Amino acid sequence: MSDTTALRDLPAYEAARGEADHPHSAVVRFGADKPLALDAGGVLTPFQIAYQTYGTLNAARANAILLCHALSGDQHAANVHPVTGKPGWWETLVGPGKPIDTERFFVIASNVLGGCLGTTGPSSTNPATGQPYGLDLPVVTIRDMVRAQAMLIDHLGIEKLLAVVGGSMGGMQVLQWAASYPERVFAAMPIATAARHSAQNIAFHEVGRQAVMADPEWRGGRYLTEGTSPRRGLAVARMAAHITYMSDSSLHRKFGRRLQDRDGHTFSFDADFQVESYLRHQGEAFVDRFDANSYLYVTRAMDYFDLAAEYGGVLANAFRGTTTRFCLVSFTSDWLFTTADSRAIVHALNAAGAQVSFAEIESDKGHDSFLLDEPEFFAITRGFIDSAARAVGVT
Repeated sequence: MSDTTALRDLPAYEAARGEADHPHSAVVRFGADKPLALDAGGVLTPFQIAYQTYGTLNAARANAILLCHALSGDQHAANVHPVTGKPGWWETLVGPGKPIDTERFFVIASNVLGGCLGTTGPSSTNPATGQPYGLDLPVVTIRDMVRAQAMLIDHLGIEKLLAVVGGSMGGMQVLQWAASYPERVFAAMPIATAARHSAQNIAFHEVGRQAVMADPEWRGGRYLTEGTSPRRGLAVARMAAHITYMSDSSLHRKFGRRLQDRDGHTFSFDADFQVESYLRHQGEAFVDRFDANSYLYVTRAMDYFDLAAEYGGVLANAFRGTTTRFCLVSFTSDWLFTTADSRAIVHALNAAGAQVSFAEIESDKGHDSFLLDEPEFFAITRGFIDSAARAVGVT
């Protein structure tokens, strides 16, 4: 029996907790000689990054593509997830012969700083105490996440990435990479994202955080040391967030007002409707693989993201003089990160004189479109990555 199979035989929450320090993926540990400077002040040391790679790095080290995951993602982009046993979150896009072709490219996916699948986060053991960090971990930002990723790329011996690709929070990381390390990114593909988090999106995140913190089992963030788990609060947070990832059309198409395994209304507060049952399932499944405090940290990182603020309030200044080529993608039914958000980035890139293309894809699947079967999106991704590869001589 493999280690991964044995892991999935454990209760899901216990298996997920074990991933915090000893993930079933590659991990690089940075000691006191390589501290990570944080936007909140001070440094994080020691710390670790968990990651997966797919494909082979070529002799010129020129075919590396970094994938940046969204809020609830992790490093398991194109392999079976060790906790859930489900396919990777981007297996539609990444793999042999797929738009991001692992037979041609060396693909890297890492768990973000503040996460819970092996990169240092609030569920990781604090070496100073021997207990989980909890809220003792400093609040992290998107820029902190990218700084940590850059250290990973250094560790892998890669000077320049062929491409950095990501959607939603992953798209924020792509933009930060292009701004912070333009000389290290040949091509950047920010998908369904924005250069700053909107007030509405901050509000949605605050509802989720308050749901977690209102759960009496949260224990002021000390639930791991006290042997509890704020499962109900985190499930409600996930349910609320999941609604924002879909569209009214997709909810109507999938569920409408159809009842769940019953012929009529029960006149109770049970899950009469299929959509209610679906959301409850989403919430229950999420708490088995995700840490509640990580939810607080990662949503806060998104809230703080405002790329223009780092450059005098002018977004174009973030990309001034860049040689990175960009491709931005939005989806018509995405009301969480709208086409207007992507257009604002395109306008800034044009003002900075950057090479940029943009596509708005017709889809009724909402924000989650970039994770689903969207042939036009696949074709655009393949074309952009292939073009970048040809430009640097990657066959």
